[in-house]
Amino acid sequence: MARLFKKSTEKKKSLWRRAVDLMLTDVQVLAKGVDQETLETLEERLIAADFGVKATLRLVDHVEAEARKGKVSRGDQLRGALEDELRRILESSADAYLEAADEGPTIYLIVGVNGVGKTTSIAKLAHRLVQEGRSVLVAAGDTFRAGAVEQLEMWAGRIGAQFIRGQQGGDPAAVAFDAVEAGLARGVDVVLVDTAGRLHTNRGLMEQLRKVDRVIRRKVEGAPHETLMVLDATLGQNSLSQVRAFGDVVDLSGILLAKMDSSARGGIVVALQEEHGLPVKLVGTGEGVDDIETFDVEAFVEGIFE
Repeated sequence: MARLFKKSTEKKKSLWRRAVDLMLTDVQVLAKGVDQETLETLEERLIAADFGVKATLRLVDHVEAEARKGKVSRGDQLRGALEDELRRILESSADAYLEAADEGPTIYLIVGVNGVGKTTSIAKLAHRLVQEGRSVLVAAGDTFRAGAVEQLEMWAGRIGAQFIRGQQGGDPAAVAFDAVEAGLARGVDVVLVDTAGRLHTNRGLMEQLRKVDRVIRRKVEGAPHETLMVLDATLGQNSLSQVRAFGDVVDLSGILLAKMDSSARGGIVVALQEEHGLPVKLVGTGEGVDDIETFDVEAFVEGIFE
């Protein structure tokens, strides 16, 4: 498969430093080496930074094992051990491009709960693709909230993307069908199919999402080429249960992590990978339409410790 959405060459370490502040400089290892108190302090700070229990235990166990081998007795060695294990956890995110169809339109299904910034994230993604010279069609699959449709249509007009909407209260799967049909007929490069924001506990709406996915799969072989879940980075560990519920309904391929510019604690990136094996592919870094970038493992890992 081809790839879309070029990786930025600019590393924004400062973003990750703001998002993940472990304050490792005052951990006791700087003075007396790794002991139980050091490990407990490290564990507390990783948990507080939203790394999650599973990833935290893995990182702390790795540090402890390296210390027993005599490889961690100074602060720089502690940092090195953590960096190495973080890179291993995030290995699949290191090359997390968006996949694209070899022929015909590339179709991305965008899912997520209410209030996570899904509409704005779709606009940012569409804008980035248009800037790269792609023709983009945005389908407003949220037929229940007129405001959401109007907002998405406004964004599409501003950024130069085509737009399709359905009838108010209509079948979202019909909107997806029409969007794919239009994409095929018009020779569009990328079709972005929005879906209604829904609580992951609402079984009826989740079944509706399953139908949207099924319609797309029947219409184009290999589609959707990406099913991206938009998550609010400020919600921390609550995001894990959302991913679990949506992953039971559709085949998630990656995360678009919104609101990384606010009070987010970026350890959730590690927790998502360790708990669900799901890479963060895109990151929303501000309120502007240009504020989206591909996730950069090195910038993330290095930014934590600077």
